[in-house]
Amino acid sequence: MDIQHILIVLLFGAIAGWLAGLIFRGSGYGLIGDIIIGILGSVIGSLILFKTGISFNLKPDWLKQLLVAIGGGLLLLIVIKLIFPGKKK
Repeated sequence: MDIQHILIVLLFGAIAGWLAGLIFRGSGYGLIGDIIIGILGSVIGSLILFKTGISFNLKPDWLKQLLVAIGGGLLLLIVIKLIFPGKKK
């Protein structure tokens, strides 16, 4: 992974966290918390794909990275919700 790829992962992770916060409206961790979770999820998703060698042909490349970031961010947010359920409504 080069520096450009890392910066793209961080940017799309922030976007993915923000989107995940919108999806989980009312039960998120605030804007900053959701962005941090999205960044971590994006890094985790990218590393899993990189280490396992899984790839798919999707052009343009930024769209593929955005989908990986959103998927990783949502997955991490779901796992966190399962571990720390918070208040029940």
